[in-house]
Amino acid sequence: MKLKIYAILFLMFIIPIGFYSKMYSGFGHEWVNNKAGGVFYEIFWCLVFYILLPKSKPIKIVIWVFSITCLLEFTQLLNNGFLEIIRSNFIGRTIIGSSFSWSDFLYYLIGSLVGYFILNFCEKYSK
Repeated sequence: MKLKIYAILFLMFIIPIGFYSKMYSGFGHEWVNNKAGGVFYEIFWCLVFYILLPKSKPIKIVIWVFSITCLLEFTQLLNNGFLEIIRSNFIGRTIIGSSFSWSDFLYYLIGSLVGYFILNFCEKYSK
């Protein structure tokens, strides 16, 4: 139970920061909106799957989240009707993105590594 509490506390911290990164309009807003958000996105999904699959090893969760996020990045190269409907609102664009960028993979990797350390923290201190 402690495991979920720690993960939920981290989520309560990450969710507002992630949304704020998409709406930030100050200095460096393009980088914050388009790149830093990828870090928070990865951490968010690592925590969600950690809560949903508590018996899974953190490394497996992180690898799956990173892999799926990379696949989603490639879907941004596709412009079919279904994906355009999803991308037509803020939540859809936030979840699957709207433009492909090779540099996003670096931020996904950073977010996955941070997510891995957070999941290990949760595991260590929940015992």
